[in-house]
Amino acid sequence: MTDYIQAWQCIGCGRIEAPQPCIGVCKDRKVFMVGKDEHERALAANTALQAQLQQAREMLLRFGHAKPKPGQWEAAWLALQEQAREALAMLAGSDGGTP
Repeated sequence: MTDYIQAWQCIGCGRIEAPQPCIGVCKDRKVFMVGKDEHERALAANTALQAQLQQAREMLLRFGHAKPKPGQWEAAWLALQEQAREALAMLAGSDGGTP
């Protein structure tokens, strides 16, 4: 879980301040921050994409290990084609694109 620091942001200029005890060595530097909501949305999207990539990896591993029995190559090929279509449909459904 991510720890958050509560800070105050000026609604005019955007200055960020967080109450901390100063020990006399402070120096301002530019930092880039995102809001908690945006950060959590990005984390959720990343988690969903990682799960989809894992599913695709598992499907591809099956394709790589497939060894049809003698005389069954055509049935195995057709089954692998169907699984490939399912994998492509699953990946296309994640972003709304077409395979």
